Amino acid sequence: MTNQATQPKNPYAGTAKVVSGSGSHVAQQGSVYRSGVSAQSVGSTMLWLGTISLPAGRRTSAHRHEGHETALLMTGGQEIEIWSGAKLERCEMVRPGDYLFIPAGVPHVAVNRSPEDAEFLGARNDPAANESVVLMPELDEIVP
Repeated sequence: MTNQATQPKNPYAGTAKVVSGSGSHVAQQGSVYRSGVSAQSVGSTMLWLGTISLPAGRRTSAHRHEGHETALLMTGGQEIEIWSGAKLERCEMVRPGDYLFIPAGVPHVAVNRSPEDAEFLGARNDPAANESVVLMPELDEIVP
């Protein structure tokens, strides 16, 4: 049995929490993240929610997310390519209004060839602001 006095107390337990927008950071795969709900901002234990952008003319490095699923809604920009699969063999176009699901462990690359930044609302079942990303440089040259 655990002594409650020794457990760190979540200051947000039992109440709702409004989160003002936070600063952004460039994730190791190259997209720009702005956390809203996270372990750091509200003590979330199972969920991250925020915005993600991919600047015009840029792409992410080949990577996978270890141990968590990602769901995205494209909210702005023109379109991006999402390459996925063990050898990045599948390419689909994602446009504003489209939802995108990326299972845990699936290698992928996002490419924004348009002149506008691509914007997404994103959620994942990993509450950390800095998610568990595994870079896969051996796949980077597959996507033109």
